[in-house]
Amino acid sequence: MATATRTSKTARAGGASGNGPTGDGASSYMARHLQVLEGLEAVRKRPAMYIGSTDSRGLMHCVWEIIDNAVDEALAGVCDRIDVALLADGSVEVRDNGRGIPVDMEPRTGLSGVEVVFTKLHAGGKFGGGSYTASGGLHGVGASVVNALSSRLDVEVDRGMTYAMSFRRGEPGVFHDVKGVKSPDASFTAYVDNSELRIVGKVGRGRTGSRVRYWPDHQIFLPDAAFNYDDLVSRARQTSYLIPGLTLVIRDERGVSGTPGEHGPHEETFRHVNGIGEFAEFLAIDPALTDVWRLEGSGKFHENVPVLDERGRMTPTELERECEVDVALRWGTGYETKTVSFVNIIATPKGGTHMTGFEQAMLKVFRKQLEVNSRRLKVGSDKVEKDDVLAGLTAVVTVRLAEPQFEGQTKEVLGTSAVRAIVAKVIEKELTARLTSTKRGDKTQSALLLEKVVAEMKSRISARLHKETQRRKNALETSSLPAKLADCRSSDIEHTELFIVEGDSALGTAKLARSSDHQALLPIRGKILNVQKASLADMLKNAECAAILQVIGAGSGRSFDLGAARYGKVIIMTDADVDGAHIRTLLLTLFFRYMRPMVDAGRVFAAVPPLHRIEVINAGGKKNDLLYTYSEAEMRQTISSLEKKGRKVKQPLQRYKGLGEMDADQLAETTMDPRHRTLRRVTLADAEVAEGVFDLLMGNDVGPRKDFIIDSAAELDRQRIDA
Repeated sequence: MATATRTSKTARAGGASGNGPTGDGASSYMARHLQVLEGLEAVRKRPAMYIGSTDSRGLMHCVWEIIDNAVDEALAGVCDRIDVALLADGSVEVRDNGRGIPVDMEPRTGLSGVEVVFTKLHAGGKFGGGSYTASGGLHGVGASVVNALSSRLDVEVDRGMTYAMSFRRGEPGVFHDVKGVKSPDASFTAYVDNSELRIVGKVGRGRTGSRVRYWPDHQIFLPDAAFNYDDLVSRARQTSYLIPGLTLVIRDERGVSGTPGEHGPHEETFRHVNGIGEFAEFLAIDPALTDVWRLEGSGKFHENVPVLDERGRMTPTELERECEVDVALRWGTGYETKTVSFVNIIATPKGGTHMTGFEQAMLKVFRKQLEVNSRRLKVGSDKVEKDDVLAGLTAVVTVRLAEPQFEGQTKEVLGTSAVRAIVAKVIEKELTARLTSTKRGDKTQSALLLEKVVAEMKSRISARLHKETQRRKNALETSSLPAKLADCRSSDIEHTELFIVEGDSALGTAKLARSSDHQALLPIRGKILNVQKASLADMLKNAECAAILQVIGAGSGRSFDLGAARYGKVIIMTDADVDGAHIRTLLLTLFFRYMRPMVDAGRVFAAVPPLHRIEVINAGGKKNDLLYTYSEAEMRQTISSLEKKGRKVKQPLQRYKGLGEMDADQLAETTMDPRHRTLRRVTLADAEVAEGVFDLLMGNDVGPRKDFIIDSAAELDRQRIDA
């Protein structure tokens, strides 16, 4: 009867109510069709569930898993050096001088600790066993997942003796290497009944550590998946700041083109002793308004968690946890905010409860301090908001606690709810003490900081009022736009274009070449101010910069409102020479610094005017053909091609020294008419890299720029020098 009941339930689930599948249809889906994936099979079947993807990002995630296991030893205070090597055969090796993976037998499985760690999901020393008070690894799947996704993995452990074990796609066994050269393609013998943790040598007394080397499985990862050396260096540098005194060595032996090690092995070492204070200084991009302020504290909370008892059962147990908070703050004169957060040195780019507590406490403290000093600072009845406080702030927020709750294996968001209140309490207490300190240095910096926050608040309010005023304007009202603007008739953002042109001469030609229905023109006089070096006040005083901001009509900096921009496209149209390129760079610097949302939205373009006009002579009375080229190389190639075809070219060739040399028809055809022109969209793939490049090329510090020019001289094509 029980069997009959189960069968009838299955039939109902399939919709057997008259119109559903017949009994034969139901029989096509029975218990024998269900798959039970054992051990690491599930990882290989659905790798993205564990590492996010099977492209380069997933490949790097595997590296982080092995490195983080070594870093956890450093967090426990038993490791002070980690070496990571990208080897020429495509493998990765991670070495540490920690305690070494346990080599004794785990009583419940009868397997060595090494085999348990690398073959059993959700196995490790971070489930409340007392081995780690704070760690980045939590779920016990990191090492075993990497093993499952590797065509070969070798592990060696130093604990009195040197123990070794090898795996092929997660299965333990022995590789029969030829002449001692390790390869995933070597013949392999899997263990059948009992596995063996081999003893391969002796080590000196007191020497411990682990070495893991693995070859990613090309059956799993995409063909173009590759290790990113820059990401590895960035992660190593970051970790060295978060764990003072830890030495991390990154070595690249691959010889990959475009990397520092393309001409031979390249090695970089990272070690910092002042921790996140140094990190905040490293991350800051603007001149300092305050010193780096360290806010430290801790708090305790109770948590009911299942704990593995001696009988191997999970028993709900109430535990007292401690959360340590360490924050480094530094305000600068700019308005960009840079905050990074970590939980047990694991980056949490999407925040979580620790960042919620941090931001809430920051706002609460500043509102209270501004209320106390309202008369001196002329605050009025307005309230400061979070963005006002965070403007110009560089912050590193770190918390350490046992068994934090993350959202998913990628650990991007902290979910432990009790952390919010602890962080908020520490920030409120320590920041209040700093802002109310009577020490001369602290008092001066606090006064400057409060004045900056009030200025940001007033700027935000002014921008909001201006926006509301603009919205209230009706169509009959006139705007105070610059007189030199040749505006278009349409107000449809989907089609309107603003051309920023170089000089009045180009303006005259462009007026005749444009479609006045949707193309507006704004001339600028030569090279505008380099805003990377100038202050905000100097930028606003500059007539050309102010005119561009006024014409676009969306504000500047933090108050820039993309929705208020008057034109759908902004096109920088400068001469096709070195001066034109310099002017274009200065204009792009202005957009990057003060109108970045326009760049992010892909609404800033560079026009591509031709450099040469080639007139091809036609026989008889037929009109000559006109060809345009955009570089010396293209011109030479075009001439050569025409000569091979027996075509004659009128000499001398016309080389345009400026847009003003073109007539209106030529400018329209080559540069302004959407049907024929070429535009280059200005993109911002990596804001941090772009920030560094702008600062290198356009900033105040001359030394790095000089070094860059010297180092790049060998790559210069001298034929392109416009002289």
